[in-house]
Amino acid sequence: MVTRRTALQITAFAAILLAANRPLIAETAPLALKGYDPVAYFTDAKPTPGREQFELLWDGQRYRFASAQHRDMFRSSPDRYAPQFGGLCAMNLSNGVKRESDPHNWVISNGNLYVFAGERGMQNFSKAPEDYATRAAGHLKALKSLATQ
Repeated sequence: MVTRRTALQITAFAAILLAANRPLIAETAPLALKGYDPVAYFTDAKPTPGREQFELLWDGQRYRFASAQHRDMFRSSPDRYAPQFGGLCAMNLSNGVKRESDPHNWVISNGNLYVFAGERGMQNFSKAPEDYATRAAGHLKALKSLATQ
């Protein structure tokens, strides 16, 4: 006969096993866009905080979404919605500097989401987006292994 104490011990042991088998990378992967929903920039035309319950791991980063619908849209077409350059500041990157962006400074150009560290970078980028994006892409390869400022 199984006692209540034995049943509790078995339940606790099972919970420990389940927790140990969760993907560790999902817990240690960096949070993209500081937790803002990348799909909302396209659908709502504004930065919108994502929710932890609608989280998705993609390209080594954890993305959060405002709704399950946005998460599913991203899952079906991540290259369409993910920020360019992994969410790094596009303007700084075009100048050879790897810097974290502020999700409130953004622009969609040629169907791509670009984020910036500040408003001035966003304004400058908007003057010649294709040129700055090309320069940023060239620097990204060389700077990928460096720490972000």
